[in-house]
Amino acid sequence: MMSFLLASVELPLLSDIVVIFGLATGVILLFMRLKVPTIIGFLLTGAIAGPYGLSVVTASQAVEVLSEIGVILLLFVIGMEFSLKSLLSIKKAVFIGGTLQVVLTIAATTFITYFLGYDWNIAVFFGFLFSLSSTAIVLKLLQEGGQVNTISGRTTLAILIFQDVVIVPLMLFTPMLAGESENIALSLLYMALKGLVVVAITIISAKYLMPNLLFRVAKTRNAELFLLCIIVTCFAVAYLTSLLGLSLGLGAFLAGLIISESEYSHHATGKIVPFREIFLSFFFVSVGMLFDVSFLYHHFFIILGLVFLTFMVKFIIASIAVKAIGSTLEEAFIVGFSLFQVGEFSLLLAKEGYRYELLDDITYQYFLAISIITMAITPFVLNAREKLAYSILDLPLPKPIKDKIELAKPKIEPGIEEDNELQDHLVIIGYGLNGKNLSKAAKRARIPYAIIEMNPETVRTEKAKGEPIIYGDAANESVLEHVNVHKARVVVIAISDSDATKGILMNIRHFTQNAFVIVRTRYVNEIDANVKLGADEVIPEEFETSIEIFTRVLNKYLVPKDEIEDFTEDVRSRNYEMFRSTTAINPKERLKMALPEINFVSLKIDKDSEYVGPKLIDMNIRENTGINIVAIRRKGRTFTDISGDTKLRLGDLIYVVGKPESIREFEEIVSLY
Repeated sequence: MMSFLLASVELPLLSDIVVIFGLATGVILLFMRLKVPTIIGFLLTGAIAGPYGLSVVTASQAVEVLSEIGVILLLFVIGMEFSLKSLLSIKKAVFIGGTLQVVLTIAATTFITYFLGYDWNIAVFFGFLFSLSSTAIVLKLLQEGGQVNTISGRTTLAILIFQDVVIVPLMLFTPMLAGESENIALSLLYMALKGLVVVAITIISAKYLMPNLLFRVAKTRNAELFLLCIIVTCFAVAYLTSLLGLSLGLGAFLAGLIISESEYSHHATGKIVPFREIFLSFFFVSVGMLFDVSFLYHHFFIILGLVFLTFMVKFIIASIAVKAIGSTLEEAFIVGFSLFQVGEFSLLLAKEGYRYELLDDITYQYFLAISIITMAITPFVLNAREKLAYSILDLPLPKPIKDKIELAKPKIEPGIEEDNELQDHLVIIGYGLNGKNLSKAAKRARIPYAIIEMNPETVRTEKAKGEPIIYGDAANESVLEHVNVHKARVVVIAISDSDATKGILMNIRHFTQNAFVIVRTRYVNEIDANVKLGADEVIPEEFETSIEIFTRVLNKYLVPKDEIEDFTEDVRSRNYEMFRSTTAINPKERLKMALPEINFVSLKIDKDSEYVGPKLIDMNIRENTGINIVAIRRKGRTFTDISGDTKLRLGDLIYVVGKPESIREFEEIVSLY
């Protein structure tokens, strides 16, 4: 007990973590039942635990540090799910769309704030604050909805990337607005040069350094080493950008881009996601801790009006910026409904403004209230953004405007993207002998398939051959999501690790109940456990081998093919009960199979006898021995046109049919022992 108290004194953050996570668990559990987004639960947790609530969290600065780590990991994961090629494909949205959105928002906010009676420098600073949106909230929601790679999702990401970059010059301009004398032009020039250096390092690392490093790490099959390498990469690049005066978040995004160019990005994502979720929760809690509920209560209607004004201005300007780069009105409105909130970097910038006395206490609280409320309503608006966009398109407007809108409407239904994603396909987990044979069969049958494999050398080799294979642990949700397991018709788990198989099976059933899952196991005692976890069919190797052996035995007994198939199907349908049972099988349950009393064998004529030389018609072999000769192989050729004039010679290989005892008697006459 004393050691615990000492630990609490030395590490005050420990008690805060217990309070935050304990309170968050209760709040989010309630919110999940009410179907309210979890982000709102974390914001409410912060408001309750913070200085304006119960004041139970003391190490608020440490919580902010943890929250910054959460934002870094979020942008790192986004970068890994993207690629340099994808980023280049949206450069127009980044530079043109992002510039328009930021510049127009600053201009509009400056005009409105100046009209409300603020000095021009404070009005411009308000423009800085309201030009930024919440990267953490928007990207998390887009990720959860699987919309990062949609047209609107990519455009939203592009503008958010630009905002994360532009925060640096905005921070540099803030002292100048406060009357500080600094050479801003020279600082901006240095920043541009630093940015070029970072971009060059990113491209070189992505193409040459990182793929080879991760390949060597993955070859060790050491999960801890792989995770350590990923985390070091993330924070090293983020630290490098911070040393150059750029944001940590931008560095984390670039680190993710570096890893995205390797075949290990999906596996890495699965490893990082749990850490991201933990640290990102601190971010939302830290934002909620800034919320003064009493201030909101006393100025509710003013704050509500300012929130509505913020929503409308940012929505309209974002829509204009997106439309200006050639997007449809529908996409423009969808992006507008995604970027209406005030962002977390605005909170950071507001602290700088407060330090330079650009904001007084009352104005600062107004800004915090607007920021947190717009963040809080973001999940609800984002989930309904397509419906909201179409509701605007369907408004009864004048005919000239209506005609332009109709031309701008896309020809596809809301929420449907035209893509070539895998669907109704086969997912093969494990590329050993069974996996390879299965992929060959699928290719021959023209069944679309995807392969997940943990051996990096196999992945590299097979990928070079054109196989649709990725490196990753199928127990990671990110890896399963990448192969669209929720759209697969069949999933085959063909690995030998029984524990890993169970973990994979549980994750598959978390994604989909529709896919037919076939599991390969070594032993029959694993059947029941896998079936309970959701396997539709379990094939144990030990008894499948027994079935194969017995099938060949039955073939040798000349059992008809349809009876053999019935037998094997019956054994499998009873979960191999015949092989598993240690007691005698009930006669009524026995498989009824008529075994023919004849055999078909080949015999070598290597002993001189009365049957060598004369014609067959003169020897009456059928009457004397009870066997029939159906073919003769002589000097590499097989003869099936057996007649009465045919003669047997030494060295012949003859094929005979007859009862087993008759064949044995004839073999004693013509063959040596």
